[in-house]
Amino acid sequence: MTPGRLLARTLGAGVALGAGVTAYAVWEARAYTLRSVELPVLPGGAAPLRVLHLSDVHLTPGQSRKREWLRSLADLAPDLVVNTGDNLAHLDAVPPLLDALGPLLDVPGVFVLGSNDYFAPVLRNPLRYLLPDDGKRHTQTTKLPWPEMCDAFSAAGWTDLTNRRTTTTVGDLTFAWAGVDDPHLEYDDLAAVAGPAPLDADVRVAVAHAPYLRVLDRFAADGYDAVFAGHTHGGQIALPLYGALVTNCDLDPARARGLHRHPAGSRPGDAGSTWLHVSAGLGTSPYFPIRTACRPEATLLTLVPRD
Repeated sequence: MTPGRLLARTLGAGVALGAGVTAYAVWEARAYTLRSVELPVLPGGAAPLRVLHLSDVHLTPGQSRKREWLRSLADLAPDLVVNTGDNLAHLDAVPPLLDALGPLLDVPGVFVLGSNDYFAPVLRNPLRYLLPDDGKRHTQTTKLPWPEMCDAFSAAGWTDLTNRRTTTTVGDLTFAWAGVDDPHLEYDDLAAVAGPAPLDADVRVAVAHAPYLRVLDRFAADGYDAVFAGHTHGGQIALPLYGALVTNCDLDPARARGLHRHPAGSRPGDAGSTWLHVSAGLGTSPYFPIRTACRPEATLLTLVPRD
């Protein structure tokens, strides 16, 4: 075989491999998955409570398959919904989002916002996602109708946790909540929510869109039992048997998705530590609709008594 033919075959094989990987990545971005996790944060003797964690839906009106799957989650009959932001990816996404959430809006819920609730996505070089954060934020793009979404959530009975603390009752349990606006945009106001979590609450939970360490450290130090977050997409372009390469924040890639302790390596009962649940989310940017080794997800957490 001549060198020219060998080069041509090698290039052809590379193109075919690249096309195959891309096709798989596009398919995986629509392989919606429900994950189940047990979280020991309830007081002794309390009955288990089911919490549905939704994040990073990034909905556009044409995503009928995602909408149908999201609507099917109501069949799980959760006791509580925690929505950690980035619901929107289009100016006209609010009505289809509300339709997709459907009966879930009748369930007690809490929510915070992410950057993609505020600002429409733009076409960018996806390779920049793998580079260190340069601190630039795309806040000059089209503003999305987040007030309409927030008003609808609040009218349905969900609690807005944007830079605030509050308490709610779920079943027979009192939840103390703290939440911040999007840390990725530096909209979080930690001073507004600082202070020890109420000891008289049955469960103490904090919520943020992006799991930046400054936010996690504050909530852990204040004694919250758990923190819920999203934003990372689980790395989005992860490697099989290795996992996430990046998190798009300063959280370590090993904790880009799933249930972990914070600070890393701490144990239940350690002072100044908490549980951290990071959702890999359900969506992608509409300009970069691929995932590898990181399927889009929602998580059903069963809260159980602490050991």
